[in-house]
Amino acid sequence: MRIATWNVNSIKARLPTVLEVLGAIDCDVVCLQELKCETDGFPYMELEELGWNCAVHGQKSYNGVAILSKYPLDDVRKGLSTMEDDQSRYIEALVMADTPIRVGGIYLPNGNPAPGQKFDYKLEWMEALEGHARELLKTEEAFVLCGDYNVIPGVNDSWDDSVWADDALALPESRQAFRRLRNLGLMDVFETCDGRAHQYTFWDYQGGAFQKDHGIRIDHLLCSPQAADRLTGVEIYRKARELDKPSDHVPVIGIFEG
Repeated sequence: MRIATWNVNSIKARLPTVLEVLGAIDCDVVCLQELKCETDGFPYMELEELGWNCAVHGQKSYNGVAILSKYPLDDVRKGLSTMEDDQSRYIEALVMADTPIRVGGIYLPNGNPAPGQKFDYKLEWMEALEGHARELLKTEEAFVLCGDYNVIPGVNDSWDDSVWADDALALPESRQAFRRLRNLGLMDVFETCDGRAHQYTFWDYQGGAFQKDHGIRIDHLLCSPQAADRLTGVEIYRKARELDKPSDHVPVIGIFEG
């Protein structure tokens, strides 16, 4: 089973690119972030015609998350169980494959400017996510939390860590919150299966960042021990950034048995 995360940076504005990439990566489940459309405005028809089952938690102009699956989706939940939030940043569903797996889709707050209210919200959200993950772990089921975490985990996950030193994505509080989440017993799919330094998932549109490979790794898949037992590989689909009208993020794909 191939499970991907991808921040599409407006699904309506980039729908042809999205459809092209979905065909190329050949995944069974794809978690999308930053839809920038309301739930009713999501392009269900175009995706359902290609065999996708869609669970969507949208929001006008901002945020928005979705799960696309080639398998039926059950027990769809919108929003974290541990936090009241009027922003559409979390969706979860049970993927009814032969061996079911639970998938959560995350669009974690950016947090800039920091310090400030936006950074406080980011840290509150990460604490709530940690609490939700604790509850999921108690079920002892296989799950994967996929998304744009807006966290650069370490110094080797950006082209120049000094450039990001004062950014909310790399501040010590953000990195510590991400480590606490992992230390619950969750496995970082990329670090487990690849782990090379300077492998990026995001390049800014400005200043020729992609051409210079001035990127950062902020899109992650974290999985439970039960899902980690099925983990066999990972891919970063860098080619998506080379297409016409690309997102500034590219898909990250975890490969699991079953």
